[in-house]
Amino acid sequence: MTIFVDMDEVIADAFGAHLDLYNEEFNAQLKREDCYGREAWQCVPEEHQQSIRDHTWRDGFFKNLQVIPDSQEVLFELSKKHDVYIASAAMEFPQSLREKSDWLDEFFPFIPWQYRILCGNKHVLKGDVLIDDRSKNLGPFEGRSIMFTSPHNTNVTLFERANTWKDIADKLL
Repeated sequence: MTIFVDMDEVIADAFGAHLDLYNEEFNAQLKREDCYGREAWQCVPEEHQQSIRDHTWRDGFFKNLQVIPDSQEVLFELSKKHDVYIASAAMEFPQSLREKSDWLDEFFPFIPWQYRILCGNKHVLKGDVLIDDRSKNLGPFEGRSIMFTSPHNTNVTLFERANTWKDIADKLL
């Protein structure tokens, strides 16, 4: 089986990083539950929205993301039985290419560079399973689409859902 796994909001906590940076910069107390059904930038006053959108352009943003709980262990087990590829739309933020590669080296060294796809549009992916947090990536995928829960997608009901990596383990191991 060929499994594609997104990075941001699936194995790397970009949403949490946005909230942490926003709270630090604006002395705020924004929490995940304040953002259910919305992007992080949609949860702040209009005059602060561009600040959150600019986080992803900062050097170091992608390098310093926290690992989503249980993703390392489950992906390690999956990689023993299946072809597991990391597929991240990294081209939107060119500085993220190196940071994402370095991050994967540090936290997912068992997934070699040959199994990392840092791309623009994921519609080119052909395989059995795609685990992603974005409808725009899951919709065109011809295999099994699993939406990994993130605050921004809590209201989406079009796809099979996994709330945690333990859910992924139950579905695929």
